[in-house]
Amino acid sequence: MEINSLPEGGGNLRARYNIAPTTEVQILIAGEREPELVSARWGLVPSWWKKPLRGMPATFNARVETADTSPMFRGAFRARRCIIPASGFFEWTGEKSDRVPHYFSAADGGLLAFAGLWERWKSPEGELITSCTIVVRDADDWMDRYHDRMPAMLHPDDFAAWLDGTAGKDVLRRPPPALQEWIVARRVNKAGAGDEDPETIAPARGV
Repeated sequence: MEINSLPEGGGNLRARYNIAPTTEVQILIAGEREPELVSARWGLVPSWWKKPLRGMPATFNARVETADTSPMFRGAFRARRCIIPASGFFEWTGEKSDRVPHYFSAADGGLLAFAGLWERWKSPEGELITSCTIVVRDADDWMDRYHDRMPAMLHPDDFAAWLDGTAGKDVLRRPPPALQEWIVARRVNKAGAGDEDPETIAPARGV
């Protein structure tokens, strides 16, 4: 995932170009008067988790089909939803031993708004950790050429209802914005590599 800036009026984020699970991302959550921007660990930790973080299963994605019923996510789905602003995301094609990374972004150059869930968890040592996950759905016909899943992307007219919990799962299955794609350098195959370098999302040479 790659995050660059926030919707108008929300300020700017430090540009990052290869964000890996378990690192910090910025999310928008419902505040008392308006959405608030907070930092969160990418990889949701439910409030009832009693073991150390190293024992957590992979929770950086929540499938739309089970997000409201899975013990890991159902509490957050009911009461703690978020929006994760991003300039783009990565998917891979090819064999596991020779994966080709592709970068996806909005065709109009705008921001994408990933539907997310968030939690606050207290570790056995007493540390309070905010965490999040991205809701994923079946790929549409365009995306299916590259991967069978994709982030659930919200439309602006659904932002408020998603955050306040009144929106149903139908908003997660609306047609996503038009996307564009290109192949990038394979260094993104290593978590965090090139995170500070904008060349990380530049089209790969010789492709």
